[in-house]
Amino acid sequence: MGNTINTDPRVKQRHTGTTNRALYIQVLAAIALGGIVGSLWPQFATDDWIKALGDAFTKLIKMLIAPIIFCTVVSGIAHIQDAKKVGRIGVKALVYFEVVSTFALVIGLIIGNVVKPGAGFGNAAASEAAVANFAKQAAEQKPVDFVLHIIPDTVVGAFAQGEILQVLVFSVLFGFALMRLGERGHSLRRFIDDTSHAVFGVISIVMRAAPVGAFGAMAYTIGKFGTGAILNLLGLIATFYVTAALFVLVVLGLIARMARFSIFKFLAYIKDELLIVLGTSSSESALPSLMEKLERLGCSKSVVGLVVPTGYSFNLDGTNIYMTLATLFIAQALGVDLTFGQQLTILVVAMLTSKGASGITGAGFITLAATLAVVDPRLVPGMAIVLGIDKFMSECRALTNLCGNGVACVIVASSEGELDRETFKATLAN
Repeated sequence: MGNTINTDPRVKQRHTGTTNRALYIQVLAAIALGGIVGSLWPQFATDDWIKALGDAFTKLIKMLIAPIIFCTVVSGIAHIQDAKKVGRIGVKALVYFEVVSTFALVIGLIIGNVVKPGAGFGNAAASEAAVANFAKQAAEQKPVDFVLHIIPDTVVGAFAQGEILQVLVFSVLFGFALMRLGERGHSLRRFIDDTSHAVFGVISIVMRAAPVGAFGAMAYTIGKFGTGAILNLLGLIATFYVTAALFVLVVLGLIARMARFSIFKFLAYIKDELLIVLGTSSSESALPSLMEKLERLGCSKSVVGLVVPTGYSFNLDGTNIYMTLATLFIAQALGVDLTFGQQLTILVVAMLTSKGASGITGAGFITLAATLAVVDPRLVPGMAIVLGIDKFMSECRALTNLCGNGVACVIVASSEGELDRETFKATLAN
């Protein structure tokens, strides 16, 4: 008999699982090795070529984000053949984002008031130039500017600059236009589907470089800032990480339980993406592979294509927790007593500014500047206290954001009947 190709999906699933476990171990080892190198040989770790390892991997992933979003969103909408369904998915996602984000903000306020991590903190030396830069960017980012920024000046410019929201807007419009073409658009839909498979193939190649990127990013971070930078404000960092963990395990855990799945199994399923985010401090670095995994988990392409990219701008749970905790920490460190009304203002302002700063480098810190300026201008100089450790906190922000967006996609898919339950259970079980 001639050679035959085994098409049994169980064989493919076992092969994929083996590959994922190998990547998981490699990335984990790379992060640990990067931390050791950064601690023992900081001069070597801060070399431009070491930093370039992490930056290069992040750039490789970012170059694929725009085409992935375009292909996934357009294909998802074009295959639905029901414009009302697209709008329904979008509304459900936005409502879910706002409700869960509010929980994140409230938890941050409660923990900040109970633990009081900034109480008795000695005033740190201010880096006025650095703080002024973030404060200026926050002041320049007005709500009307954010709305106008969603609309790209040119389609090519949106893709070239990697603006997620702009690409998403064009993709939605293109998807609706392709939907209206009906049978005439069949060839174009097939071409976009094939292109999507090809781009995901590129991602599988790029992901093999994840351990190298994680090593470079971690070594440079520890080498530049040193372990002392972590210990200096350990209380705030520990409080933030514990609060974020509580949010993921309790809030997202309860949501997952209501949707009849385990948050622990879900986190284990996306462990590769979590490690990549931990190494690169950017949730964007795991966006393409997260979308691919959610489709493999049983979520429909249309839901994944709409919910996940939107969540990266509107569902920033980690950033929300960071803003409330950091605001209270700075107020406590500077001896400024915030009234109950001012703390409620934090909730409202942070909910708005977290959207306005999406897509900007240092978005979490810029959002914090905008929030402090509205709540009490006396708090703005206190940003210098947390400036030195923001790098370490950005990792937790990114990890929490990633978990929140993954769960959100499953919930919306389930509510729409767009979740293959058998595939979902079997994949999580394995």
